[in-house]
Amino acid sequence: MRFLGQNRGMSLSGAHRAAFRREAGQEGRVFSIRDGAGLPAPVGEDGRRTVPFWSKPTRAGRVVDQVAAYRGFEVVSVDVDEWLGTWLGRLEADRMLVGVNWSGIRATGFDLPAAQVRQWFADEPAADMPAEEGTPGSS
Repeated sequence: MRFLGQNRGMSLSGAHRAAFRREAGQEGRVFSIRDGAGLPAPVGEDGRRTVPFWSKPTRAGRVVDQVAAYRGFEVVSVDVDEWLGTWLGRLEADRMLVGVNWSGIRATGFDLPAAQVRQWFADEPAADMPAEEGTPGSS
């Protein structure tokens, strides 16, 4: 994995989190970015690393286009069932957070525990998700 040691500090609205759940379910996939060294995993203010994921390839592509640290990365897709069943378990075991739909020129967003993100997909309906506590972040 590539580690970009940049701090993060901003939150996403509940609507963005709901959009992540809804769009990932519709797409049947989630998206991340990688380069030759692997997926980015910058360090947040709390010292924990976060791997970013997006609910649409266009969201991930905008970050690659707008954020200098991610220029040259490619968008990759992961089947949502594989992501829920395997990827989130690995992130949890490694004590890493999940970045959700980061956006903007600083790639800001919410960094959340994998178990919390997994719960979003277990809860029904997605549109009624309560506001979750997470670590606000940006890269």
